[in-house]
Amino acid sequence: MKRNGYLALCFIMCFTFFSPMAVRAAEKSGPQTGEMNFAPHARSAVMIEADTGTVLYDKNANEKMPPASITKVMTMLLIMEAVERGELKLTDKVRASERAASMGGSQIFLQPGEEMTVEDMIKGIAIASGNDASVAMAEHLGGTEEGFVNRMNERAKQLGMKNTHFVNSNGLPAENHYSSAQDIAIMSRELLKHEGITRFTGTYQDYLRKDSANPFWLVNTNRLVRFYEGVDGLKTGYTGEAKYCLTATAKRNNMRVIAVVMGEPDVKTRNNEVATMFNYAFTHFQVMPMYKKGEAVQPITVDKGQQPQINAITPHSVSMLMKKGESADQYTKEIVLDQRVNAPVKQDQVIGHIFIRAKDGKEVNRIDLYPEQAVAKAGMWEILKRTTKNVFISY
Repeated sequence: MKRNGYLALCFIMCFTFFSPMAVRAAEKSGPQTGEMNFAPHARSAVMIEADTGTVLYDKNANEKMPPASITKVMTMLLIMEAVERGELKLTDKVRASERAASMGGSQIFLQPGEEMTVEDMIKGIAIASGNDASVAMAEHLGGTEEGFVNRMNERAKQLGMKNTHFVNSNGLPAENHYSSAQDIAIMSRELLKHEGITRFTGTYQDYLRKDSANPFWLVNTNRLVRFYEGVDGLKTGYTGEAKYCLTATAKRNNMRVIAVVMGEPDVKTRNNEVATMFNYAFTHFQVMPMYKKGEAVQPITVDKGQQPQINAITPHSVSMLMKKGESADQYTKEIVLDQRVNAPVKQDQVIGHIFIRAKDGKEVNRIDLYPEQAVAKAGMWEILKRTTKNVFISY
């Protein structure tokens, strides 16, 4: 009897730990010994599901450590955001300064005064981890690398990265330059919202200066891009102090996972432990797609706006994370919008939420909703015409 009771207790504990709701507790409790220690050689590690941000595994995830070239995830994020805002085009030419060209370590061997398109600079950063390309882009966008680094730290703060401080744009060793596995997962998730980035980070090999007499061959420093099904990014890192680091992402059957390891002893161990983390995620979990990126969820009234009504949309694809074998009936979805919003309405203004809850009412995920477009305030004449029209319609 005692033995049967012990086995039953073990079963309940295992079920509780591996359920999607309990998985969030891993962020605080860390990995268990034995079967949950997927990254035994890493100093810190974390794995999240990208759509919901749910933590599937963590080990010392908030420990401050040198991130090496994983720093370039934030550099690429600011570049992609500038492109999305229209401040930068992929075809724009960027000139390399003497300072940028002087960077050591991984590089694409820019010459002082050499011009290269933004697209090729991103290739140099994403595939070859070019320190020189990172500084060239930082100077182009920030005026100076220092100015760009200020933007990096501001963006980190906006994203809630509490254990990060950048000193440069490329991750070369510097005092007071640090991040954590958890923060790296946060900025990696944000970068992946720009779907075009995996065109660069998921490329195994390419060339720069293709039309010149000396084309430069690029080979991705992240070998998992070639050797693990579904991997299409994201960024490797190494210095003597940081050891071997990696933020990797893989997508299978609509589920995207991000795994981060820091302080690994060598490349082989780093890649094997990330692959083990991915194997666990894809074996035990699944996602149910709910909304596509930019999909209209519900209309909302705009008070005194040039448009009286706009759609509330999702900023990115929305999915529900479940353990394999679970039914979606065990969760509920609730859309809560502001009853009306006052003009002017900004496109980055949160106007509602989608709440995903378990049957017990516990919130599993919350998705912010945004206006489909910005709405300016209507003039008095427009408001008067609209009011008069409504009066006649009512009659």
